[in-house]
Amino acid sequence: MKVYVIDNGGQWTHREWRVLRYLGVDTRIVPNRAPFESIADADALILSGGSPSVAADGERMGNNGEYLDKAEVPVLGICAGMQFMSTHFGGETAPAKVPEYGKVTIAVSEDARLFERLPREFTVWASHNDEVRRVPSDFRVVARSEVCEVQAIEHKERPLFGLQFHPEVEDTEHGMEIFRNFLDIVEEWR
Repeated sequence: MKVYVIDNGGQWTHREWRVLRYLGVDTRIVPNRAPFESIADADALILSGGSPSVAADGERMGNNGEYLDKAEVPVLGICAGMQFMSTHFGGETAPAKVPEYGKVTIAVSEDARLFERLPREFTVWASHNDEVRRVPSDFRVVARSEVCEVQAIEHKERPLFGLQFHPEVEDTEHGMEIFRNFLDIVEEWR
């Protein structure tokens, strides 16, 4: 299985790569300006977090839009990756009313694919100034926190998923299981 991590300049991109390597996945980090043809052999993509404010400067997210339009494989957007995914498909991202930094408790939906076999409430690590304010019509919210209504999303038909928090960080409870659930989805899709 090949899962490529698209580097959007986030501080934890290498952690995402490392978790995938630990789980035995063939993975590499790819610059977000790489042509789609160079990643077309991937079984899945992870759109990493990033330093840019997606709401104000989506151009710095490179070719993520092309990847979302052309890739017919599962895609997981993390933090800025999820914000870009939401905006790209018609949602809205804006500065958070209350930026989250550090440990946050999330509540998850019972039928959320990324959270299968996990508790309905647990602690994650968040680090964001922006947040998704309006989810695209083809997506649904599957996790929220006290101050952020959109902590996780999934597409209603395609294997597209987004997380506002960082599952790759050790302070996120069940982060490894979230990645395993994503890889199970990738395996089903192949």
